Amino acid sequence: MQIIKGAGEWARPADGTANDWVEQLRVPDLSVGTYCIPAGGVDTQSPHTEDEIYVVTTGRARIVTPDGEAEVSPGAVIFVPAGEEHRFVDITEDLTLLVVFGPAYGSRAASQA
Repeated sequence: MQIIKGAGEWARPADGTANDWVEQLRVPDLSVGTYCIPAGGVDTQSPHTEDEIYVVTTGRARIVTPDGEAEVSPGAVIFVPAGEEHRFVDITEDLTLLVVFGPAYGSRAASQA
């Protein structure tokens, strides 16, 4: 067992960049991290080669995918399959996302997505 400290907690980047990604746990079959986007910020991520689950812990925004869009707020759980374009937009409150990748983030070659 392991308690993952700081997972899903807001953190403004110390270096002044707009967004913050911190991976807090990594094993071969999954990884857990926290992604933070400040209010008014821009989500610059690209599609991932792994399946992904987001749990919104703070903030409000919309998620947009090719299949549609939805409002998200604390407690929302979002599944994004590997390779799917997705973006958080209209971030009206500092957005904090607990992120789970399966398998671990970046562990698949781009051609496997």
